[in-house]
Amino acid sequence: MMRVLIVDDHALVRAGIALLVGHQDDMEPVGQAGTAAEAIKLACDLTPDIILLDVTMPGGGGLECLPKLLAAAPDARVLMLSMHEDPNYVRAALGAGASGYVLKDAAYEELVDAIRKVAAGHAYVTPALGARLAVRPEPDDDDELSDREREVLSLLARGYTNQEIASRLFVSVRTVESHRAHILVKLRLSTRADLVNYALETGLLRPETER
Repeated sequence: MMRVLIVDDHALVRAGIALLVGHQDDMEPVGQAGTAAEAIKLACDLTPDIILLDVTMPGGGGLECLPKLLAAAPDARVLMLSMHEDPNYVRAALGAGASGYVLKDAAYEELVDAIRKVAAGHAYVTPALGARLAVRPEPDDDDELSDREREVLSLLARGYTNQEIASRLFVSVRTVESHRAHILVKLRLSTRADLVNYALETGLLRPETER
């Protein structure tokens, strides 16, 4: 019986996946988490076999908490759930230790199949992204941060939370979380400490001037 931990910031998504998993003869949903911090605690307490992990979440996305999750549950295998079809996200996830990557609009049958394959020790990537993964784009403008992403990065490096950044920039928290995920992928980084180091090295982290 595969013990599955479901990590997503949307309660309805978690409930739907738990229902799906619970209907399988070889799977059991053992816990649900809506934030990275909750996921790490449950991973340590429940020792799941499989962790279904959303890429973008409040308080730190899946890519950022993935190393901590694997440290908390070293025997678990992580299957990323994402709405991002950019192959760079897949590369970042697999590079950080994930065993698979499934798009959120995948059919239920595909998710169940992916869980079984990952549990058996195989890597799994949504077929629609497989061919695109084989072609690595040239490191050109696609990897360059936009002005807004640089602004978000600067604020993150100064220690502002997603909520505080959203308030300062007059955007939604979800927009900030999306920018944060794009920044990590583009820069091939995984933690806030990495972001701070990058900001220092590139001169983005400087004392704020009086407005």
